[in-house]
Amino acid sequence: MTLEMNVAIIDNSINPSIYTPVAHWSAFLESKWRAFTAREHRFPNLDEEFTHLILTGSESSILEREQWVHEEIELTLEAIERNIPVLGSCWGHQLLAVALAGPAYVQRSECPEIGWIPVRVTEDNTLMGQKGQVYVFSSHLDEVVGLGDDFRVFASSEKCHVHAFQWGTNPVWGIQSHPEMSIPDAQQYLRENVSSRHEHESLDLYRRALDSNPKDTGMIHVVMRNFLRYSESQSNSNF
Repeated sequence: MTLEMNVAIIDNSINPSIYTPVAHWSAFLESKWRAFTAREHRFPNLDEEFTHLILTGSESSILEREQWVHEEIELTLEAIERNIPVLGSCWGHQLLAVALAGPAYVQRSECPEIGWIPVRVTEDNTLMGQKGQVYVFSSHLDEVVGLGDDFRVFASSEKCHVHAFQWGTNPVWGIQSHPEMSIPDAQQYLRENVSSRHEHESLDLYRRALDSNPKDTGMIHVVMRNFLRYSESQSNSNF
């Protein structure tokens, strides 16, 4: 019997006028899904047979954790214990590192990445597929560092070593980039940040990214295909 997919998206955005991650992710979901607003302390009930969990990015810093962040960490660990496949993007990727390794494994980026960047997929893997180079949109001021042997790091960039990881052989993946954001969506996101950040230290980074030539190789299609076809029944198999 084929298991009907039921995806829970945890929306970690702070200001929906700037960043709308649910719209970005749901555009690639043909299955049943529901979104939950983390900043409002709304999280999925895992007894409702959710088959997959997506942790979105956020404008907040994982280094400054409010109460809802701790609630999300507990929920995520429960999902992992139940063997529900989990995918974290950007801030969600960093939250997975905090939950599974500890807060010491996330720090402020020495060289933040904002814009479309080349990422090296350093080995064949179950999320991003075959090794090679891809181009994706990225926007992060914090990053994951120094993961131990419990993690398989399979993608890196020039400025960020841990661009993607899997937690052992478990159905748990983190990606630092935003492959779900189309070029028009990313450009609008950059414009909103340029308009709202004013004297913020990262303002020039957003301006330069907005003035750059976008390049996206469509990695979202590979990521979503591989993530969504992974179910509990496949937890001990490779694909």
